[in-house]
Amino acid sequence: MKEKIERIKDKLNRLKKLDKNFDAFGSQKHQYKLNRTKSEQELIDFEKTHSISLPIEYRGFLKNIGNGGAGPYYGLEPLENGRFADLDYMRENELIDLSRPFPHTEHWNLDLGELTENNEEEYAKNEEEYFDEKWINGLLRVANFGCGVYLNLVVNGSEFGNLWVDDRCNDQGIYPDPYSEKEDRIQFLDWYELWLDKELKERKAGNKTNLWSKLKSMWS
Repeated sequence: MKEKIERIKDKLNRLKKLDKNFDAFGSQKHQYKLNRTKSEQELIDFEKTHSISLPIEYRGFLKNIGNGGAGPYYGLEPLENGRFADLDYMRENELIDLSRPFPHTEHWNLDLGELTENNEEEYAKNEEEYFDEKWINGLLRVANFGCGVYLNLVVNGSEFGNLWVDDRCNDQGIYPDPYSEKEDRIQFLDWYELWLDKELKERKAGNKTNLWSKLKSMWS
């Protein structure tokens, strides 16, 4: 894991240098900055408070790279924000219970039915059930995709260490993160490094295109 963490640091530094205009999605928000790292004692205290063990790869990131900041989508959330059910409106009375196991092992969804004048009450009841926090027990929010979609790390249950998506705001349910088409499941450091590789490839391609355009304009 140490080698992977050093590789990630190097790639993040290269991406920051390449993307000075913050062209990558979400980079204008995080600007490739990282929050200060977490100490071992801070991580132990968090785990004891919530009766969990953090996945080793995520722990390694928090201790050696940063506690949130630069990352996929709009960046990584600080560990402290991970329990909020809604990252856009972080309410103390709407928290995820990390001490209970994540209940899913495959794509899960509910059919809310169609909203009509005749079944508004039934639809509201189904919607309340759909967004009940029990469906996301054991999930730690790690990134905000926007539009109510959240990327999450399973910290309790049989899917421990895997990344899952909470896409209930778009009626798509909760499912394993499909970031990599080659993976059925993906864990934190692989997920983060895939983001770096993708953005580095796009930025390099963009830089080559820009350079070629400048050369053509000079020759014309």
